[in-house]
Amino acid sequence: MSYSERWQELFGPIDGGPAMKLASTAPDSGGGGGGGNMDLKHSKGPWTSASGTAGDLRTSTETSRSALGPGHEGIDSGAAGLSSLATLKTVLTSWEERLQSVRDECEQLKGTLLKVAKEMGETDAAVDASFKGVDGGSKADEKR
Repeated sequence: MSYSERWQELFGPIDGGPAMKLASTAPDSGGGGGGGNMDLKHSKGPWTSASGTAGDLRTSTETSRSALGPGHEGIDSGAAGLSSLATLKTVLTSWEERLQSVRDECEQLKGTLLKVAKEMGETDAAVDASFKGVDGGSKADEKR
């Protein structure tokens, strides 16, 4: 018996009333992400994707940060005598520090999100193992 079938048996409609469904295991193509194997999987889903996005953001932030310095080369001679030169250097330093902080935070998030994906995958395996010992029976919960 699949998880979805077991869920319907335990929490399905009573006397034709509204039913609850696990969206992640819905067999219809209208929005469930279950696909063909009907197993809920976190490790290949949102946590891993978010980790990849954090890694990508870290890379692009570092690329932008490292381009700031060369983009300001020659500014000393080109803006000599202007009172805004000191302000421009202060702003440059401020942006380099901010982008470095964002880069470092994304690096930390990438690792944390991968750890969550791994833990969720291990939880999936534990839940799967716990269902193996449950007798599916042939009738819905008689106490409802």
